[in-house]
Amino acid sequence: MLTVVDRLATILLAGLVQQRIPVAAFDQRIEEVMSPLELEGVKKLDAIPGFDVRTGQNVLAEIGTDMSRFATPEHLASWAGICPGNNESAGKRKSGRTRKANNWLKAALTQAAWGASRTRRSYYCSKHQRIAARRGSKRASIAVAHSLLITVHCLLSDPKPYEDLGANYFDNAKTPQQKADQMIRKLKRMGYIVEVKLAAA
Repeated sequence: MLTVVDRLATILLAGLVQQRIPVAAFDQRIEEVMSPLELEGVKKLDAIPGFDVRTGQNVLAEIGTDMSRFATPEHLASWAGICPGNNESAGKRKSGRTRKANNWLKAALTQAAWGASRTRRSYYCSKHQRIAARRGSKRASIAVAHSLLITVHCLLSDPKPYEDLGANYFDNAKTPQQKADQMIRKLKRMGYIVEVKLAAA
């Protein structure tokens, strides 16, 4: 004899099965109306951490595949509202909130940024961790979303496939002096008095 919980589970399962049928039909219809260039674009974007086919479709639906309309990747980020605001008065930087723009595109990129920031040993994971430590997780996610949109522009403008910069990108980009300065700052924040002397060659 079925219990109340079993009956509810059966009803919910039947509802989920019925919902999947129209979703699959919509997915098929979307692929049918997309041009070969758009299908190729979705395939390229699917290689980006945090992206999947649906995210790629959503992004292309909002920005298209012709990146010549945007002079630079930064112009695209500004148009999409995925860049820091420029609010400065009397030489003082005020709020850097992003401006209101395309909500659908912003939502898709923010969701992709959340997934990309959790892709281990990736450039975006490293970037999120670096910014979150200083500015918080929300601002770090917006920064990653900005980087993702820059990557989208580059992939749609260039026939080359996506290639991750790697988790060590920021460390490798620093000079030895910059690395030493960073370590000194960390030690000082921990309460140590640091005296640095350069070893004899």
